[in-house]
Amino acid sequence: MDTNNNKTDNKLVRSINKNVRSSTRKLKPILKSIVGKKVDLAIRDLTFSDKRISKDVKKTISSAVANAENNYQYDIDKLIVKEAYCGKQVIMKRFRARAKGRAASIMKPYSNITIILTEKTKQKDNHGSKS
Repeated sequence: MDTNNNKTDNKLVRSINKNVRSSTRKLKPILKSIVGKKVDLAIRDLTFSDKRISKDVKKTISSAVANAENNYQYDIDKLIVKEAYCGKQVIMKRFRARAKGRAASIMKPYSNITIILTEKTKQKDNHGSKS
């Protein structure tokens, strides 16, 4: 039996949104919640999310869907979110005047969002009942 048979030659569709005005700590829970879901369900969940940053994540997913449709001719209904992760970008440093001539630092972090989609194919399950 060939072990390389599990690897599919599907192309991955990638969309990267750079310089998103949010920290990675706030982005990670949103990105974890959409991994493994169908694209339309992920967009629906982000639409009704209370988080401010979910609008930017939704925009990135929509861009990845457009890439899949135009560049690879994938069926939109079969697309799933394979990976979603974020990385650090620059941090703007600002200072706020405080009492007695002191200053308090204000950090304004930026992040990158990467969404990777793939087309779900039906696979035959080898496990289950023998009948």
